Amino acid sequence: MGMISDKTFYGYRRPNGAVGVRNHVVVLPVDDISNAAAEAVGKVIGGTMALPHPYGRLQFGPDLQLFFDTMIGTGSNPNVAALVVIGIEPKWTARIADAVAETGKPVARFHIEGSGDLKTIERAARAAQQLVQDASEIQRVEIPLPELWISAKCGESDTTSGLGSNPTVGRFCEWFTAEGGTFFFGETSELTGGEHIVAERVVDGEQRAKFQRLFDEHEQIILEQEADLMGSQPTQGNIVGGLSTIEEKAMGNIQKIGRATVHGVLEMAEPPRRGPGLYFMDTSSAAAESVTLFAAGGAALHLFTTGQGNIIGNPIVPVVKLTANPNTAATMSEHVDLDVSGTLTGEMTLDDAAAAMADVAVRTANGRLTAAEALGHREFVLTRLHRTA
Repeated sequence: MGMISDKTFYGYRRPNGAVGVRNHVVVLPVDDISNAAAEAVGKVIGGTMALPHPYGRLQFGPDLQLFFDTMIGTGSNPNVAALVVIGIEPKWTARIADAVAETGKPVARFHIEGSGDLKTIERAARAAQQLVQDASEIQRVEIPLPELWISAKCGESDTTSGLGSNPTVGRFCEWFTAEGGTFFFGETSELTGGEHIVAERVVDGEQRAKFQRLFDEHEQIILEQEADLMGSQPTQGNIVGGLSTIEEKAMGNIQKIGRATVHGVLEMAEPPRRGPGLYFMDTSSAAAESVTLFAAGGAALHLFTTGQGNIIGNPIVPVVKLTANPNTAATMSEHVDLDVSGTLTGEMTLDDAAAAMADVAVRTANGRLTAAEALGHREFVLTRLHRTA
């Protein structure tokens, strides 16, 4: 366990005690028609990041609640130093801004009705300039690695994923959670055929029942459509990579948690409230949607395994890409942060690979850009549950 317990990094300690590894000033539009104003502020003020998206009007019920949970969670993520919220009208704008302000970070809010784009952009830009300058003075401090919240997902998986890269993350997960770390996993549909294995790992009976409910609900929605998921689950890339059934894919997916027990179960975008441990979050298996939900739940670093080569990134959370496929490591090297193909050739033990994973995690937490960050991948994709009113 010394692979984790003796590791520290230099990160940002937020007012509420949460730990971040980036120091973003985000300009968050509440709704699709506020994207233009938010993006204009992002262009005028260097050091800000606008997060346009296509939703936020006439949603209802659980879909609307998930929208607010995701937006509030995004602004509350510890990688965000300060937030500018821009909406068309004041009520929803204030709902997001007030909730994020409870974390103690500075938040400015603006609504466009009654002012128009140009005046709103000017006011928001002036506020953003001050927030960027203030954020630039925040200093990194030394923090034990287990205080960092980390999430994991796989994408474009193949046979090398279940044999090499996923077990690498699984061994890291075992070490990390044993030392008091908080670790997220999900991809609900990709547990199909192996969901009983995860259920047996959930230590608390109430949480186990919650997991089973979330899985059953997910499965029922799919069954109600009477659709053939072949090509979606497994994906075309999975099939080319040798995964012929969702059960095979599930067995590989579960490798990402090793033999660790599951401490808690979370709804989409729900932050953990049961203390440190391993948490399952109900998420889509779509890469960008899943990482966006983990970020909204508070994960500040993401470990992403890939076989055939998925190039996902996220605007606020660094996505560390690892593969055990030597062809992917060679042909898509600009996307790969860690090559663990040696686990398949016998050149690396699983412990060697997990130790290398821990080193890359620390370097990234210290500020090293991931491949996805350097390439400008900022996929911010909200999950929708049903049609708009």
